[in-house]
Amino acid sequence: MSAPEGALAALLAAVRFDDDGLVPAIAQQHDTGEVLMLAWMNREAIAESLRTGQVVYWSRSRGALWRKGETSGQTQDLIELRLDCDGDAILLLVAQRGVACHTGRRSCFFVALRAGEVAIIADPAIDPSVLYGRTTRP
Repeated sequence: MSAPEGALAALLAAVRFDDDGLVPAIAQQHDTGEVLMLAWMNREAIAESLRTGQVVYWSRSRGALWRKGETSGQTQDLIELRLDCDGDAILLLVAQRGVACHTGRRSCFFVALRAGEVAIIADPAIDPSVLYGRTTRP
């Protein structure tokens, strides 16, 4: 999914990055519409994702690029990148390979308010210790 340099420059010029140079990016499964996760991207992450077709984010905790799946093997193939009308959010249509959430769930959105109660609505599909060799919070 290589984007011509002119198109990439035009897209990056339209993005309204925050004061830290970041923009929120929502990953959505391209064929089902399932919302998988929210993360952050900077200019370099957007450019690399478009150049390689593999989604790259900016890790705020690590202060570095985070190539989705580099540790877990659970990658995202970029199908399409969309910018919202204000230029301050990105929608990534992806083909998720494996689970998207570090908790081993398909989606990071697994906590819901149902019948007046907070409920976990999805169990892990894979044990996080298998993905990362350690445990993570639910």
